[in-house]
Amino acid sequence: MIRIGIIGFGYWGPNIVRNFQGTPGASVRLICDLNPRSLERARKAFPHIEATAHVQDVLTSPEIDAVAIITPVATHYPLSKQALEHGKHIFVEKPFTHSSAMARELIEIAERKNLKIMVDHTFLFTSAVRKIKELIDADSLGKLYYYDSMRVNLGLFQTDVNVVWDLAPHDLSIMQYLLPQKPQAVVATGVDHVNGKEDVAYITVYFPDNIIAHFNVNWLSPVKVRTTLIGGEKKMLVWNDLEMDEKIKIYDKGISTNNGEGVYDLLVSYRMGDVWAPRLDQVEALKMAAQYFVQCVEKNETPFTDGVAGLQVVQILEAADTSMQNKGGMVYL
Repeated sequence: MIRIGIIGFGYWGPNIVRNFQGTPGASVRLICDLNPRSLERARKAFPHIEATAHVQDVLTSPEIDAVAIITPVATHYPLSKQALEHGKHIFVEKPFTHSSAMARELIEIAERKNLKIMVDHTFLFTSAVRKIKELIDADSLGKLYYYDSMRVNLGLFQTDVNVVWDLAPHDLSIMQYLLPQKPQAVVATGVDHVNGKEDVAYITVYFPDNIIAHFNVNWLSPVKVRTTLIGGEKKMLVWNDLEMDEKIKIYDKGISTNNGEGVYDLLVSYRMGDVWAPRLDQVEALKMAAQYFVQCVEKNETPFTDGVAGLQVVQILEAADTSMQNKGGMVYL
C-alpha cells in the first residue's frame, strides 16, 4: 500500500485526493493546506482523512511514502526537495519547477535516492491524446508539417506567473509527447494589460525537418477555446477538447505538387477526401495518472512524465520568457 500525503487543497487538490483515494494500492493519509478555509473544506469533504496546516507533518512523517504537491509553482522546488530528502516519491503539479536549474537538482536527488518523480501532465492520459499518439506512431498522418494550438479563455488571472507559465505547460507537454523530434528554437511575443504579467502570448517552436509548432495562450478572450490542429502529408487532424462527443476529426485532405520545366510551372493539386471521428474511451485522465504513478512506485518504473519530461517543458517556458523580453528574439534550446 502506497501511503500518500497531499500538500495543497485549492482548485485542483480535491480532485487529486479523490483519485488517489480511489486508486487500488494507494491510501491518502494526510492532507495539508495553509489556508484555514481550504483546510475546513478538506475536513468536510474527506472526514476520514487527517488534515493539518503544517507542511512538515507531511514531509517528515514516516507514515507517508509519496507526496503530491499541488501548490503554486514557486513552492514546487522547496517542497519537492524536502520531500525527496526525506525519502518520499513526488507527484508534482505542472509546471515542474520555476527554473531548469531547480528541475535538474531535483532529478539528481531523485536518481541518487532511487525515488520517483512524476509531473502531473494530466492531458497525456486523456483518450484524445493517446489516440493522436497512436495515429502519429502508425504514420496515419504521414510526414508532419505543423502543430497549431489555441488555449484561450477569460481569466483565471494568476498572481505568481504569466499566461505562458499558466496555460502553455499543458500544450507543450502534449507537443513533446506527440512529436518524435526534439525542439530546436523558440520565438515568443506577449504583452500585459492588467497586473504586470503577460496575459496574451504567442509562442512558436521550431523543429527539424521544417516542422513548426505555434501556441496562442490568452487570459483575455471572450470565449473559451481548446483546439489543436496537426497537419500531415497524408491526413490532417483537428482536436477540439470542448466537444462532448467527436473530440477528434481526421481529414483525408492534402495537396500534391508536380514540378514543370519552368520556374512558374509548379502545379498544385488538392485532395478532398472523407472526414471521420475515431471512437474514444470514456476515462477520467487524472484517475489514469494516479493509477500510473502508484504503479511506477510499486514496480520501480520510471514514469514517462518524469522529471526529465518536466524539465524539457520548463526549458521551453524559460526560452519563451527570454524571447518575450527581447521582443520576439529567437532563443535556441
